[in-house]
Parts: sequence; structure tokens; C-alpha cells
Amino acid sequence: MSMKQRRQLVHIFRLVMVAICLVVALFPIYWMLNTSFKTQFEMYQKVPTMLPQEPTLDGYKFLITETPFLNAIKNSFLVAITCSTLSVLLAYPVSYVVARLKFYGRKTVSRLILFSYLIPTSVLYIPLFLFVSSCGLTDNILGLILIYPTFTLPYVSWMLIPHVRAVPKDIEEAATVDGCTRLQNMYRIVFPLALPGIVSTFIFAFSLCWGEYLYALVNISSSEMKTFPLVISGLIYGDIYPWNQIMAGAILACIPILLVYIFFSNLLVGGMTEGGVKA
Repeated sequence: MSMKQRRQLVHIFRLVMVAICLVVALFPIYWMLNTSFKTQFEMYQKVPTMLPQEPTLDGYKFLITETPFLNAIKNSFLVAITCSTLSVLLAYPVSYVVARLKFYGRKTVSRLILFSYLIPTSVLYIPLFLFVSSCGLTDNILGLILIYPTFTLPYVSWMLIPHVRAVPKDIEEAATVDGCTRLQNMYRIVFPLALPGIVSTFIFAFSLCWGEYLYALVNISSSEMKTFPLVISGLIYGDIYPWNQIMAGAILACIPILLVYIFFSNLLVGGMTEGGVKA
């Protein structure tokens, strides 16, 4: 076998592996979409169908007209965008200090940030519920805005440390020579150069808050304040699972995440510091 034939075989093998990975990754999304258009009768047939035999929008119609799903989407979006924004604003100075400044106990602080993120969330249900109750914010999305940073702040702080550290110190030192203060270096020099990492971390923090279920279940009961995971779970009555409605809710809930990613995709560009410092 010639070298050219070997390269062609390797290329074909890579294409086949990529195709298999795409099928595995996209099939659950396809099945969600497929199920959302099926009737209740078709969903419980013994032999599953790959395409709806009688496509219907009943699942979407029921979800939008008979449940507070759209209001729940709004609540989830407000909570997620507020918590992720606050997390980035509060965690960035912490990450900058750990990544840039030399002080006694820096490694300990870095480890504590990681350990606080690794604490199981189930341990905090009762203490956080009591805290929110003492603030008078039970059954209110403001209570969720107080609760969610307990797991987003450690995550964002830990993830931003390597992104800040990746910015060459020489650029910051040159800015200091030109008269920049530490605070100006932090926000006018390092922040723009670390923006791709900050944006990607923001998107992941948004997704953590967006689909959160258990904290919302513990703290929210009224239909006006429910987030969308609570509305979707409320569709289940006993042993009856209306899969078309559930999958319709899952499809609609994916749209805001996609919009956030598309909106910030132009900022997810690396290599902004390449060439800024001579080797």
C-alpha cells in the first residue's frame, strides 16, 4: 500500500469517526424534536417510529396556552442572566488577585475556591432555605438570585484564574511603565485580553443557573415565580408521562441557551495576545 493510499484511508477513517460522534451527540436532540411532534397514542406504541406518523403541535400548544411556561422561561432567564453577570463581576477581581499577586496563602485561597465548588449542593439546601426565609424572600426569584451564586461564584473564580494567568505579564508591566495603576491594569489591560475566557465562563455559569431544578423546587411554590424546570416536572401526574409536552418544553428551553451562545460567539476568539510580546 502506497503512502497516498494510507493517507486516504486515514482521512476516511477520521471522517467516519466524526460522523459517528455527530450521530451520537445529535441523536438525543433529534429524538426530543421527533417526540415533541408525536401524539400520545404514537408515543406508547411498542415499535418506536423514527418520524411522526401524524405530526401535531398539541404538545407545544398545551405548554404555551395551558401552563405558565412562557412566564417560567422569563423567570429562568432573569435569574440566570443576573446570577451569571454578578458572578463574573465578583469573581474576576478574586481571580486576578490569585493569578497575579504574590502573597502568603495564595495557594490555600486557590484550593479553598476549588473545594467550595466541590461541596455537594444537597448539603446547603436547609441552611440556604433558612437564610432566604430570614430575608423574607421565600417563593421569590430574588431568593434564587441569592442562592445560585453559592455554586456559580466558586466555579467562575476557579475557571477565570488560568485565563487571567495566560495574559503575558510583560504587557501589564509595559502598561504600568506608561502610568497605569493596578486597577487600570486589571480592567483596561487584562480584562479585554482575557475576554474570550470570561465570555465562555459566563456562558457555562448561565447554563448552570438556567437548568437548575432542586434549589428552585425547595424555594419556589407559586406558579408566578416558578422556573421552567418546575413547570416541566409539573406536567407529570403519577405514572402518566406526557412525553410530547415534556420534549416540547425541552426544545423551547434550548432556544435561550443557543441565543446566548450566538450572541457572544464573536467574542469567543483566542490568540488576542499573540505577537504582543517579543519572544
